[in-house]
Amino acid sequence: MEFLQTELNGVILIKPDVFRDNRGFFLESYSREKFQHAGIDTDFIQDNHSRSVKRGVIRGLHFQAPPAAQSKLVRVTKGAVMDIVVDLREQSPTFGKWSSFELTEENFNILFVPKGFAHGFCTLTENCELQYKVDYPYAPSLDRGIKWNDPELKIDWPVKDPVLSDKDASLPSFRETEICF
Repeated sequence: MEFLQTELNGVILIKPDVFRDNRGFFLESYSREKFQHAGIDTDFIQDNHSRSVKRGVIRGLHFQAPPAAQSKLVRVTKGAVMDIVVDLREQSPTFGKWSSFELTEENFNILFVPKGFAHGFCTLTENCELQYKVDYPYAPSLDRGIKWNDPELKIDWPVKDPVLSDKDASLPSFRETEICF
């Protein structure tokens, strides 16, 4: 398992060892010991599974405010997505910066998103399935988000007219969002 620090401090791209043969493949997607050795000492308490049936679906950009902030461990098990993280840590040198990562069922990449980041993704194929672990339960009163096409963030999404939920379509801009990290 390879742990790669990204340009956003704390966001780590994980490349698992994949063992393939004529039957298919095997991989270890999570090992507490290996993650701790790589500096990810997070107690994941819940697994979530998302399915998007259409290409061009955007979910996000979501986060939870403290004290219910969440770290996430994200991977795609079917299809492909462009995964986006935005640094919301006001004291960070990369505050307001974003990075993108292609997560696919073929590349097996896993993304660790620590507390203090907004997270979202755009489906690149139909019938995408994304699974992620979180270290804090969903807290509706602390659920926050940022509009996907915020003019200040200038995220280079692979779609101009995405499929959005009503909730995501009405999220505030980056500047209007209550940032509390």
